[in-house]
This record gives sequence, structure tokens and C-alpha cells, in this order.
Amino acid sequence: MTEADLQSRVPIQHTPMRPADMVREAEAFAERMARRRSVRDFATDPVPDGVIEAAIRAASTAPSGANVQPWRFVVLTDPARKRRLREAAEAEERAFYDRRASPEWLDAIAGLGTDWRKPFLETAPAVIVVFEIHQGPHSPKPYYVKESVGIAVGLLITALHHCGLVTLTHTPSPMRFLNEVCERPPEERPYVVMPVGYPTPDAHVPDLTRKPLDEVMIRW
Repeated sequence: MTEADLQSRVPIQHTPMRPADMVREAEAFAERMARRRSVRDFATDPVPDGVIEAAIRAASTAPSGANVQPWRFVVLTDPARKRRLREAAEAEERAFYDRRASPEWLDAIAGLGTDWRKPFLETAPAVIVVFEIHQGPHSPKPYYVKESVGIAVGLLITALHHCGLVTLTHTPSPMRFLNEVCERPPEERPYVVMPVGYPTPDAHVPDLTRKPLDEVMIRW
């Protein structure tokens, strides 16, 4: 390691925990995240100032290939722009459900209560549109773009749930209309749309079960 390398590094900020505390914290976090659900019925109540900004700040701590940080988070709260988003998304979704979706896909999502109608894009107080940033006039070549952005979105979902908000990952197909709605350049490619807010008092979610740990984890 050269002297220049040493000068560009700083000590890690890490607080050790006792084993018993680690177990307790890990279990409590797992239980809290087990209550996270994708929500489609949003109340119109506004989100307190600073909450979404802090959640995106947390998401932006995600690791990324070569630390290029190839993500952009566009937060839509303007009613007119959210309406444009909904209208464009529903047009694409209707064509997808009517003509492009396979019977297998339609059968797989039949019990989730979803179709081409996306009112949550308008009723949720905020919608976060996440973009991948590829190489362009003002952006460097990124590495492992989808992996990096996927990790950031995972942190964003976690941060929003942690502060008492609900969200949904929505991927209209195709998604290029989002560049126009969000006024983003071609090198930024839509990744996911996330309405954010509170559930309505009568909101319901599908009665899903998650795979047990012994089905998703292998230890050698």
C-alpha cells in the first residue's frame, strides 16, 4: 500500500457490541422487518418534512461498483406530475395486461389483487422514481449498475419501513416514459417506482407466508 493510498483512507467508525446484544438486536430487527408488506391502498396524509430525505440518504450509503454510486432518486409530490405519471403508467400497464403478459404471469399474480389500474401513483403523498445512471456526458462509466442500485433500493425500503411508512415496488413495462415525466436524460434509465406514505385505515394486504429459514439459508 502506497503513502497516497494511506492518505486517502480514514479509520472505520465501528462500535463493537456484546454477543448477547447482537443477538437481541438481530432478532428485533428481523421481527420488525417481518411486518413489512407491500401496500396498494395509500392515505393522502403528507409525510413529515425530512423523512424521505433521510431515507434516501440512508439508501445512498449502499455499496456500489468502484463507488460510482449510479443511482438517482426523483421524488414526486406535485399532484399534476403524479397524475401524469399515473396516466402514462396505466396506459403501458393496460397494454401489458391485455396483450403482452403471459398466461403464466397472470395466473401467478391472480391472488395479489393487482391489475392495470394504479391509483396509488396519484393518491400516495410522494412517489420515488429510482433511476440507474449509465455513462453519459456528465456521468462516468459505472460498474455493476443493477446490483448497486438494487442494494440501494433494498436499503430505501428498509429505511422507509423503519420510520413508519409503507411503500410498494412498481415496475411498469416499458418504463421509458418515466424519463419524460421526471425530466431525466437518456443515460438515466428507470429502475423502479415507489409510492410512499401511510396505509388507509381499511387497507388490506394478501395473506402471504414467507419461506422458513431452512429453505432459504444453507450453512456448510
